[in-house]
Amino acid sequence: MRIKVLAFAASFFLISNSSAGIPQSPSTTTSSPQAATLLAQSVKLLTGPGAVSDVTLTGTVEWIAGSDDETGTAVYKSLSGAHRMDLSFRNGTRSEVVSPVDGLPAGNWVGLDGASHPIANHNLMSDAGWFPTFTLGALVSSSGSVWTYVGQETRNGSSVIHISACQQFQIHSGDSSALTQHLTQVDVYFDPTTLLPVSYLFNSHPDDNALLDIPTEIRYSNYQAFGGAQIPLHVQKYFNNTLTIDLQFQTVSLNSGLTAAQFGVQ
Repeated sequence: MRIKVLAFAASFFLISNSSAGIPQSPSTTTSSPQAATLLAQSVKLLTGPGAVSDVTLTGTVEWIAGSDDETGTAVYKSLSGAHRMDLSFRNGTRSEVVSPVDGLPAGNWVGLDGASHPIANHNLMSDAGWFPTFTLGALVSSSGSVWTYVGQETRNGSSVIHISACQQFQIHSGDSSALTQHLTQVDVYFDPTTLLPVSYLFNSHPDDNALLDIPTEIRYSNYQAFGGAQIPLHVQKYFNNTLTIDLQFQTVSLNSGLTAAQFGVQ
């Protein structure tokens, strides 16, 4: 079964049909002080001594979908709450844009045919995680975020510190609130030495089925300092536990003056 999900690449990948276990009632809790402290420390390390208002990353990309393996160039632009990814290949371009419209998240992806496809609302409830500075910053700044310190464990062969986070919405009740909370569930893993994020997990879903979870992971490595900010130059996306996008960035531009108008959703 081929389906469309949040990241544009997801619309081209064959997935398994394992169903999600959605809680029947929302949990009500407060954030762990240990988790809040770690998140704040990591965000401070990511941004450095100054503020990061926007970023433009350029480099190369490997796009993998079964036997289809292509290489090309990538341009990623982002500011808090909005991002745009443009991938150029020999046979055409693919792009994804996510940006608020009338105060609510909206997005679309464009394939090789040039047609624009909307991203389902339930796939916009967790950050895609491409740029950890803004992803973690949003978790810290959101009044509805609840963070849980899970502890130290091993992931992808390395020791990590695990934090789980979700959004709690007081306007919902019962099953609706439980589902909304589930759709915003993310897991962040940090290097215990540097306190920088190395992995960000969330679930993608078919456009017509918010209950079907498809594990999606963004991995960060090769952090380099730019103007005091720590930027991961190697970013990989795993969709349904399979590597689908491999980004190697070579140039970084911070605070160039990007505006929300440059992230228009079609």
